[in-house]
Formats: sequence, C-alpha cells, structure tokens
Amino acid sequence: MGVRRSGERPPRVGSYALDGRDGRVGQVIGVEHGLVRLRPPGGGPEWHCPAGELGLPGPAELLRARVREVNRRRRLR
Repeated sequence: MGVRRSGERPPRVGSYALDGRDGRVGQVIGVEHGLVRLRPPGGGPEWHCPAGELGLPGPAELLRARVREVNRRRRLR
C-alpha cells in the first residue's frame, strides 16, 4: 500500500485512490484545499482524505472497487 508523496499532484476526479490511513478505496469526486473528497465505489457516505495520505490501489483493490461500482449501477436500473 504505497502512499503518495506530498510533492505529487492530487489524483484526477473520477479515478480511484487508496486512503493510506485506513486502506479504504474510493472514487475521487473532488479536490479542495489539500483535501480529496472520496466516495465508496458501491455507494455510501463520502469522506475527506489529506492529499498526502493517498496511495494508488493495487490491481486487486481496483478490480473490487470497479465491480462494486458496476453492481451499484445495475441495482439502480
């Protein structure tokens, strides 16, 4: 679980990021004042994470996040 270095740019809106504080994966929905707003892939309450605490999810974590998002969309039909 690699944590982003503070000198790196924040992730793009729509990408997935790993909260290095607790290991949660979320989709980036906004960046403001050094905080990144994340949304769980399957829905649920949003949360903020300092940009310096973000990491890149590994392949398995990213796949799980994308499957949750697809399943959520199917339930909403």
